[in-house]
Amino acid sequence: MKQLDKKEISQLVDKHRFIPLFSHEDVEVCKKVIQSAYDGGVRLFEFTNRTPNALDVFEELSEYCSKSLPGIVLGAGTIMNKKDAKAFYKRGAQFIVAPVITPEVGVYCRDNDIFWCPGGSTLNEIVEAHDAGADLVKIFPASYLGGPGYLEALRGPCPNINVLITGGVENTEESLGAWFKAGAKAVGMGSNLFRKDAIAAHDYGNITSLVAQAVRIIDGL
Repeated sequence: MKQLDKKEISQLVDKHRFIPLFSHEDVEVCKKVIQSAYDGGVRLFEFTNRTPNALDVFEELSEYCSKSLPGIVLGAGTIMNKKDAKAFYKRGAQFIVAPVITPEVGVYCRDNDIFWCPGGSTLNEIVEAHDAGADLVKIFPASYLGGPGYLEALRGPCPNINVLITGGVENTEESLGAWFKAGAKAVGMGSNLFRKDAIAAHDYGNITSLVAQAVRIIDGL
């Protein structure tokens, strides 16, 4: 798949509003998980850089997606420095996500027209990320910062800053509806979709069902 620019990724975020995230050291598990998410309707997916072999797994996963999952857009998460941003981008990452603000990553993404989503939790951090060139600001861990009410309050002085909500988002109409009503541009979920017990039991149908439920709820909001 060709590299997409900031505008193209922004359009996909506007359309789907959902970016699930996952990481595992076993590439075969990753392939099954992303296939299951794809079957459930996911078209934006974040693979997080949380294991020692994450780059190698990502490279193989990116090739798998290009060959077997038409239309899926794979990004890299937990990218804390320029070295990792460059390495993952060169191996096919279509967007870059992090829980923190790293200016050198922002400059690299800007210079290469890469969609960048750094994280923040306070009003100062969210504005800082926006001013540093963020295309989307990740608020994490959102549910522990005050929930949808916190986001709604932040949106008062910053109505034009687009945010991705992760950390404690639940796969229910009540939870998802509250976040979008409060002003979220998109949401991300990990463990509430990709349950360890289901993966251990190779019950990938469970993942597809949970993902399809989330997609159905979000599409209906």
